[in-house]
Amino acid sequence: MSDREELRANEQAALQEVEQTSAALRERARATLGVTGDENTESFRSLVRKHNLSYYPMVALGLLFVTGAFQSYAFTVLTPEISRTLGISIAAIVGARALYQLAIAIAPLPIARLSQSRARRAMLCIVTGVVWSCITLMTGLVTSLVALIVILCLDGLATGSVVALHAPLIADSYPPAARVRALTAYTAIGTFGQALAPLLVGILASVAGLSWRGVFLALGLTSLLLTLCAIRLRDPGFGKWDSEQLRASVHEEHGEPADSLAAKDVALGFWEICRRVMLIPTNRRVFAGFAVYGVLTVPLGTFISVFLDQRWNLGPGERGLFFSVFFGIGVLALIGYGGRGEKQFRSSPARVLRAAGFLLAGAVVFIAVGGVMPAFVPMLICFGVAGACIGLLQPMLGISMLSIVPAHMRPHAQALAGIFVAIGGSAGALLLGGIEDQYGIGGTMVAIAVPGVIGAFIIASAGTFIESDLDRMIDEVVEDEEIRRVEQSGGRLPLLACRGINFSYGQLQVLFDTDFTIDDGEMVALLGVNGAGKSTLLKVISGIGLPTAGSVRYRGQEITYLDAERRMRLGITQVPGGRAVFGPMTVVENLRSYGYTMAKHRGAVDSAIERCLEAFPRLAERRNSLASTLSGGEQQMLGLSKALMLRPRLLLIDELSLGLAPVIVGQLLDMVRQINADGTAVVLVEQSVNIALNLVDHAYFMEKGEMRFDGRADELLARDDLLRAVFLHGAGAAR
Repeated sequence: MSDREELRANEQAALQEVEQTSAALRERARATLGVTGDENTESFRSLVRKHNLSYYPMVALGLLFVTGAFQSYAFTVLTPEISRTLGISIAAIVGARALYQLAIAIAPLPIARLSQSRARRAMLCIVTGVVWSCITLMTGLVTSLVALIVILCLDGLATGSVVALHAPLIADSYPPAARVRALTAYTAIGTFGQALAPLLVGILASVAGLSWRGVFLALGLTSLLLTLCAIRLRDPGFGKWDSEQLRASVHEEHGEPADSLAAKDVALGFWEICRRVMLIPTNRRVFAGFAVYGVLTVPLGTFISVFLDQRWNLGPGERGLFFSVFFGIGVLALIGYGGRGEKQFRSSPARVLRAAGFLLAGAVVFIAVGGVMPAFVPMLICFGVAGACIGLLQPMLGISMLSIVPAHMRPHAQALAGIFVAIGGSAGALLLGGIEDQYGIGGTMVAIAVPGVIGAFIIASAGTFIESDLDRMIDEVVEDEEIRRVEQSGGRLPLLACRGINFSYGQLQVLFDTDFTIDDGEMVALLGVNGAGKSTLLKVISGIGLPTAGSVRYRGQEITYLDAERRMRLGITQVPGGRAVFGPMTVVENLRSYGYTMAKHRGAVDSAIERCLEAFPRLAERRNSLASTLSGGEQQMLGLSKALMLRPRLLLIDELSLGLAPVIVGQLLDMVRQINADGTAVVLVEQSVNIALNLVDHAYFMEKGEMRFDGRADELLARDDLLRAVFLHGAGAAR
């Protein structure tokens, strides 16, 4: 066995060890995350005592949730009075609320970005709580529509911390076995605030005799005092009870101390994390559920207030009492659901999502029925049942989403969920406003059933994916830590390892569980007919395409979701077949663009350009010609010069010989050999077997998106079942 073969065998053994550890720990990891397949749960109180925890984080965040509801629900109850005092139509107020929803949509992402690199979520929650308390005070001072819009937008921006940070803080403050109950209790406290706010508005307006301005001033002061109760809130750090536990289990499996590794993860950037979260199949459906939830909150509340005013002639005090009962029933539902929800999640997370879909459908149906009820009491009952169903949706959707997202990505997931809530709220405001103009306020209540039922089916369908998404998250964390352990113990891994790659163009899947590795300084051939998936695999490696499943690891670190620009800075460069040059630019301008991509200074770029022109004298002759006027061979020379400019650690070459004369192919291959001899690992994609196998010792063969062969190049030549005559057309090209 040659040294190269022995090295590859050792690397493959290391990768198998990583996969075996991941498989061995998967069930234990699911139990660590609170999914055991049974419904046996320990009491919340005993869990708090066992882990020496406190109820304070849950209560403090709940109080901040309460204060965040004051301005919004006071505005909902007092909409008719504000409209009459300021001389603003209901349609204008609905438009202002749509802008408010837009502000809520914008706010969570910047908040998530601020908390991404440092655990300062608690501080952000307290500061924004003070800000929105002041905004509630200022609402009582507005005198025009413009001022009202400004106040509402500022309030929406400030409350972004509730959306982005509260649920992740709850998840990191309590162990997974208590998480559903902790999140449910937090939501119950917040929903109680939603019940308290309209009741308090009614008392202040009817009993105390305050105007709507006085009501906002009183609520602002109350909000400020409650916010100060959260002053001792602290951030526990990312993943204390899940990601860190999973990492520690890797070392326990091998009898090692958990603190033996100090290497940092390859951190995803802000937008890369957002994209990663959006790629999770369960999340895409849960986000649709959050959009419908958005319709059922702010805009629906505004129309219900108008409905009560116009249809049942209820004043502000009576409307406040109605909303207090509406949300109070939600609190009771949450209190009753906490333990049951923990059992559902422990048994199977899919049950939680199916139940959420059922509750959403029930909520919109009861709202529609309540909107056409001719009697007051049956109407109250219908809206009460709807309130109970709506109250349960937030923790059920939240725990489903947070359980499948790595700890440091949870603020981003919450922020994206908030965006969908806001989108649903904005779209709902416009939709319901148009329906109200055409069919009256009763028709608006009925119309809500259509998007609600559609959303219910989408949420329920997410249950099909959540189990596999949970396992995928576990595998990512465990494999990452196992790879670090292997490297720390002296094991060697390939320069690049693609494992279990699936890739689809829309609904068309083109890669199926594809594995591919290459070692540092190695040159391998990737062979196959047109449409086999070779170019698609290169796109996944270079970051141009993101897989639907599987992982890409480079130098031991996962880069599956890194942008292509960042991969290029890490040393991964691709020369695409026939598309490697910028046609409207000259030869020198193309070369200069390659150098500046790496942020090199002018002197280094000029030196590298001269080196490329020396390597390809034909390009030196045409240095001022447009790339589009070059021949096919000259364009490939220019594209290959990219590797000479950037000197990557891994070079991906797609169809180097396609359509070129043998003499040109020979020149290009000589340069590829030189690049590889200088230490660059090369992946050469070719249809011509003989051209490729004249260069490499190791080859891969793909067919219909699957890897059919992985082994020595001379062994591939003996595989008549794979090599067809169509591959042999370039037999003499490289000779």
